[in-house]
Parts: sequence; C-alpha cells; structure tokens
Amino acid sequence: QVQLVESGGGLVQPGGSLTLSCAFSGSMFSRYVMGWYRQAPGKQRELVAAITSGGSTNYADSVKGRFTISRDNVKNTVYLQMNSLKPEDTAVYYCNARLTTFYYWGQGTQVTVSS
Repeated sequence: QVQLVESGGGLVQPGGSLTLSCAFSGSMFSRYVMGWYRQAPGKQRELVAAITSGGSTNYADSVKGRFTISRDNVKNTVYLQMNSLKPEDTAVYYCNARLTTFYYWGQGTQVTVSS
C-alpha cells in the first residue's frame, strides 16, 4: 500500500512563496506519475501540476510560470515550489500518485494566501 504525506502548507501573504513536500511511502516510486491537486471551498479538485516518471511536467494554466513541480527519486519525495502566490491559490493541496489505474491520495495540506 502506498502512503502519501504532504507538508509545508501554511499562511502566506500575496506575492510570497511556499514549498510543499510529499513523502511517498511504498515501493516503485520512480514508476509513478506524481501530481499536486488542490481543492478550494465550493470547487472541484483540480490538477495543479504533474510530473511523470521520466521527468516531464504539466501545469494548470493558472500556475504556469509561478509553480514548479519536481521529484527526487532517491528521497521518494515530490515537491511543489510555489512563487508569487495569489489569494486564488488558497486551497487544500493534495499529493497524488498514479500507476496505470491505481490512484493514491495524501491527506492534504492547507495553503492560505491572505494579507
């Protein structure tokens, strides 16, 4: 069984930065597509960024140029570097791992962007 634990969330002012981490516990980490999703109140969960086993990345249009996803296959950890944060980035951020049809989710970490 795969377990994902997010960390790094918190309160930050607009324009600030945060780095989220997702620790992957299990086997075959390097073969998973890893992603960050977020869900704001009253909205559906949406993809923020994803990174394949080969290192290819994909970002939501709303975060392009501001967020960077990366992975460390030695530490079994995925990161989301968030810069130039906006109030609309406020959400619970979830780590996701996918291998073919298998999906795993972390418990989420709250990111609040407010002055």
